[in-house]
Amino acid sequence: MSLSSETEKGETQLVDTHLLHNNGKDLIIREQPIMECALDAISVLGNSGQITLIARGNAIPTAVAVANVVTENMMKGNSKILDIVVDSENGHGRYGMTLVSTIKIIIVKTN
Repeated sequence: MSLSSETEKGETQLVDTHLLHNNGKDLIIREQPIMECALDAISVLGNSGQITLIARGNAIPTAVAVANVVTENMMKGNSKILDIVVDSENGHGRYGMTLVSTIKIIIVKTN
């Protein structure tokens, strides 16, 4: 899945992932307030039981912070990080094609 089809900067985007062969939802993280993203993630996690946080480039630290807030503060003992996938994809940079880092963090509800 390419993240180049993002909507406006500063908004989370919820994507139905029936094409990605997992049971949850994807939440595309951008550079925005951590608690706002964490509340979005909690609401999806409560409904579906699984969520995948996806971020690229400078938004990766935000995604990691959101995962930590959700699993260690808001839902401590009731959620866990199932998998983390770090990768890179081709992106357009100032000097042509560059590699952009991406991360996918899968969080599941345990209780």
